[in-house]
Amino acid sequence: MNTKEYKQIAVVGVSGDASKYGHKIFRDLLNAGYPVAGVNPKGGFVLGQHIYKSLSDIEKKPDLVITVVHPGVTELAVEECNRLGVKHIWMQPGSESDAAAAKAKEYGIKTTLACFMVAKGVW
Repeated sequence: MNTKEYKQIAVVGVSGDASKYGHKIFRDLLNAGYPVAGVNPKGGFVLGQHIYKSLSDIEKKPDLVITVVHPGVTELAVEECNRLGVKHIWMQPGSESDAAAAKAKEYGIKTTLACFMVAKGVW
């Protein structure tokens, strides 16, 4: 696994609930050494890490955004990625929608529809 492939990853949908995938993905990316920031509109802290309320709040612009949210929220994340100039969005299974993928394509944002964790050998 190449944790240096990305300078900054943002996970949209980080949860404090350890049973949710938004928590598991964030935890395991941190443990694997990826440079990762968490996003949840509630903010706060998860696993001792500051959680940002939006992608726009992250100081270092992510070069990859991973969505672990309802498809409607993924569509909003695509809009924010476009505003910020993020060039790659990875939609975890269940977070993708045809509308989100079409909008990302229209904006020229590379879209991957698969489990990041499996594809990168973290799980």
